[in-house]
Amino acid sequence: MVTAITPEGRDKVVTKIPPQLRRELKIRAATVGVDIQDAVTEGIKAWKTAAKPLPTIDTSGAQSFSTYVPTDLLATFRGDCSELRVAYNQALAQSIRLWLDSHPLPRRERRAAGARRIAVGNQKGGVGKTALTAGVAQALAEMGFKVCMVDFDPQGHLTKQLGHEHLPLKGDSLVKHMVGERQGDLRDLVLPIEGEAFGGRLFLLPACTDGFLLDAKLVTSREVRVKETALEKALAGLDADYDFILVDCPPSLGYAMDNALYYARTREGEESRSSGLIIPVQAEDSSADAYALLREQIDALCDDLDIDICDLGFIVNLYDIRKGYVLTSSLDNWKAIGEPEVIAVVNDLKDQREAVRTKTPLLIWAPDSEQADAMRAIARRIAA
Repeated sequence: MVTAITPEGRDKVVTKIPPQLRRELKIRAATVGVDIQDAVTEGIKAWKTAAKPLPTIDTSGAQSFSTYVPTDLLATFRGDCSELRVAYNQALAQSIRLWLDSHPLPRRERRAAGARRIAVGNQKGGVGKTALTAGVAQALAEMGFKVCMVDFDPQGHLTKQLGHEHLPLKGDSLVKHMVGERQGDLRDLVLPIEGEAFGGRLFLLPACTDGFLLDAKLVTSREVRVKETALEKALAGLDADYDFILVDCPPSLGYAMDNALYYARTREGEESRSSGLIIPVQAEDSSADAYALLREQIDALCDDLDIDICDLGFIVNLYDIRKGYVLTSSLDNWKAIGEPEVIAVVNDLKDQREAVRTKTPLLIWAPDSEQADAMRAIARRIAA
């Protein structure tokens, strides 16, 4: 089906392709920085010159797909399909597969400075820190980055939501590595998160309930500055293994948060905005009050230790415009702050709750959902 010619000299093509192929095209095009219409155009050109027959694409369960293709190219493409007796939607699916095969995920070279470190923090509970940590990490893995999520909250919501159990209290844990009671190599505690889209690039360092004792143990430590640097020292062995390490912070303003902030600081020689803090908030007044306290903690830590912590931005989460003026006016207030800026607004939809209920990563449970696309948009912004 073709609509009227567009001003750009292209025709709108509407057909059906498998949802997995459409999703792969969308993610790959965004990752390599190519418009979808240009990717499809390149794919059709490759199809026209490729040796036939091409492998058949399974189009069962195909769903609607549309894009724009140059008028002349589309006319000859349709003619080729007719001449070769290849169904139009099959030929288009083959074209997209040709483009994908010729544009693999970029090879990610590990940084000499180690992993980029992202803390997701706000001492106010219920703002969606865990969901954002998991969703953004999944999206980064889809893009070809090797990612480790650190469940730094002793409540362990991230661990549970991804279908794993807390580390045993009497065994090894991140906290034990932080306070000098390590029992082995921290790498041995890291678990893979399965999912074809992640390509073996997504991992989790689970929580342990001994995290509730962390502040008390750090207070009694005799080591200089260990109260702020223990997390960095514990995770140092993981830095060279990953492109990104995301820390799901506890809802606290104690030493645990100091450690997460220090870990995410801009290190000497590191480019600005390579690492930093993402602040999930909600469009209501209590989130603004909580941020004021967090801001004081960040500024005090930067002054005391002479460091720079980059505010990567606010994410206004669980947004439901149906709640009216309270939400819309609060969102305007967050945007008015200016720096840090609002980098995303994530709507309150059922997909994330369903993923949590089924203990399935969001981008596996609902890969085509609005929330999944929001996570991908945030990930692209962070990775830029």
